[in-house]
Amino acid sequence: MPDNLPPAFVAYPRLPGHQLLSLQGVDAVAFAHAQFSSDVTALPLLHWQWSAWLSAKGRTLAVFQLLRLADDQVLLVLADGDADAIASQLQRFVFRRKVKLQVHADLVVAGAFTAPEAATGAAIALADSHGWELDLGSDALPRTLRIGPVEAFPASDETGGAAFALAWRQADLRFGLPRLVESQREVWTPQQLGLDRLNGYSVKKGCYPGQEIVARTHFLGKA
Repeated sequence: MPDNLPPAFVAYPRLPGHQLLSLQGVDAVAFAHAQFSSDVTALPLLHWQWSAWLSAKGRTLAVFQLLRLADDQVLLVLADGDADAIASQLQRFVFRRKVKLQVHADLVVAGAFTAPEAATGAAIALADSHGWELDLGSDALPRTLRIGPVEAFPASDETGGAAFALAWRQADLRFGLPRLVESQREVWTPQQLGLDRLNGYSVKKGCYPGQEIVARTHFLGKA
């Protein structure tokens, strides 16, 4: 990314396609831990990790950033959208657990090719009225992700927004972050997507959908 960035690239334009799904309630963390591939209970408060939701056959349905915002709240940042469908499918497994799933149309995700003001590594920073700030870059390619109310991040014009979205997706590829279009969902194992490098799954935490396939691939080298 050149040093002379366009103004739109440092002004936190919205990231089209990114959607947010929250899990809230006394069982939210336990439910997320049982459904997703990462070790959610080991994640400290106000920290985030890469995670995934897998099918019973160990194929990846969604890859996302999982934020632990409180003892009773987890937030998923879905770069490839489809939050409504994922929430609907997850709801089938709630049963009697005290957890509420909510897709957040009141919040948006925005980004900038600049270093974070306060967030660092996996630690989440509170960004005043703008919600939360995450460090999603490196020294060579700094990037900041912010989550906040709709009114805090004005929509970009069509041309500028498209250019920014393309640059952000290209940066994802440079960082080796998997992006799954609809045709690529439920096709790949976490290992094929490089989620081991992102610590996006656990082979120690116990059962979750697809865990047997993940562990067999990890320890035996075959599914």
